[in-house]
Amino acid sequence: MTQNVTSFPVQSVRDQFPALKRTFHERTVAYFDGPGGSQVVKSAIEAMTAYMERGGANLHGSFPSSWETEDIIADTKALISDFLNVKPAEVAFGANMTTLTLAIARALGRQWGAGDEIVVSEIDHRANVDPWIQMAKDQGMTIRWISVDPNSMTLNLDELQHVINENTKLVAVGLASNAVGTINDVPTIAEKAHEAGAIVAVDAVHGAPHITIDRDQLGADILLCSAYKFFGPHVGIAAIREAVFEKLEVYKLNPAPSFIPDKLETGTQNHEGIGGVKAAIEFFEGFGTGDTRRERLVSGIKQIEEYENSLATRMREGLRSLDKVTLYEADDSYAKTPTFAFTLDGYTPQEVCERMTEEHGIFVADGDFYATTLSSKCGVDQSGGWIRAGLAPYNTKEEVDRFLHALQQF
Repeated sequence: MTQNVTSFPVQSVRDQFPALKRTFHERTVAYFDGPGGSQVVKSAIEAMTAYMERGGANLHGSFPSSWETEDIIADTKALISDFLNVKPAEVAFGANMTTLTLAIARALGRQWGAGDEIVVSEIDHRANVDPWIQMAKDQGMTIRWISVDPNSMTLNLDELQHVINENTKLVAVGLASNAVGTINDVPTIAEKAHEAGAIVAVDAVHGAPHITIDRDQLGADILLCSAYKFFGPHVGIAAIREAVFEKLEVYKLNPAPSFIPDKLETGTQNHEGIGGVKAAIEFFEGFGTGDTRRERLVSGIKQIEEYENSLATRMREGLRSLDKVTLYEADDSYAKTPTFAFTLDGYTPQEVCERMTEEHGIFVADGDFYATTLSSKCGVDQSGGWIRAGLAPYNTKEEVDRFLHALQQF
């Protein structure tokens, strides 16, 4: 049954986000900038504060604060294992997805050389493009692209048989476009990559706040996301299939561990942030039902997804009805996250965002959002990119109507 705007406990959700009390020019702020980073749930804030107030410590100490730190890390990895359907030993933390990907790409590159190939996609955020390209150039490898159709906002999957071949070592693709919201057919791409014996690296940063993730169902060997996109702090998460992880020749200090997952976690991690990650994922679980934590997480995320999609339908229909708006989106036959990229005739994206802030207290973002190849193919790269608005479970029908009404004033 579809979750509608009247049955979802949105006020209860909003009560858990302190940032929603903010005002600007005497108006309550409406946050539509979630694709760039969500607001943080109160339980995550409290978890980080509690860790620091009790006394933080580094690992391997012979005292309680060190033991507690190790417990927080272990508990969070166990929770992430259910969140992504991976093993706890396959989970590593880092500063963010970009930093982790750069480290992973550099490590993998030590195994490859001239004659080997990688494949990247034109729809992706550059964080799942440039680390692989830079590694490939360093190693003398060939770079191939899965092209995007700027009319349909989808990848041209009929090209896969020509792009992926016996020389392909890695295929990198995003779960969902952070710019236009298209959910890519990752399983099909992964199947073709695995037939060629290639590793599959999936950027799930934009997908993680909105849809259930099952690493094995996707066919991902490397899966990356960031907690600050799903109501937590700035902590990057990598889940690497054990067989791939074991062979990863990471750059690390000599005394550092050589076993997984620790060997990828260079330096001291953000321990208080990791505690916040745990609370952020438990926020999803709190909506769900089931006998296992995985079942409760899947159920909870589904509840949020249905609510967000009900708001997205309202937002999409409203944007399509505005004469000055050009909406960049896949058609209704494709699954999408509740993310909208558009332009407004007669105004630059920055002008629109500034007026939405100053006159309406509505926070939306402008730019290319690091989806630079897509923005170029859409022809918006020379005019300031897009205006991007995204929905979260703390947004309301009234805020969507307020957003659409504000655009009508242009």
